[in-house]
Amino acid sequence: MEIRGIGTDIVECPRIGRMIEQHGEQFLRRVFTDHEIRFCQDRTHAIGHFSGRWAAKVALLRALSISRTGGIVWTDMEIRNRADGRPDVRFRGRVRDAVESLGVTELLLSISHCRTYATASVLAVSSPGKTLNEPPA
Repeated sequence: MEIRGIGTDIVECPRIGRMIEQHGEQFLRRVFTDHEIRFCQDRTHAIGHFSGRWAAKVALLRALSISRTGGIVWTDMEIRNRADGRPDVRFRGRVRDAVESLGVTELLLSISHCRTYATASVLAVSSPGKTLNEPPA
């Protein structure tokens, strides 16, 4: 196994809450997929979950050395939970291209949040003879 990249991010949950409050549906649809929006809105502390997914997307871009400017489509990254509750990533577009060009076969993701902060870390690894296995829909 070889480490291809590592990324981390921390965000203030009230900041994401203000973005949602100020820009509403436009912000949510620009940054989050329908699945992510439903998942977060179904939780008691929705802002913490939105903030965690924001942090996860930024951490993923950092792990893949992709700039947030220059054509990144936020919804090309989707954070989903596996059956056991662990977060995972689905992607397409430029993000998929970066994953493939780096030879990444696994993305290890951790997300945590409280009322004030959300943080996420991503480790991008490659293993000889393996291909990237995305989580099921």
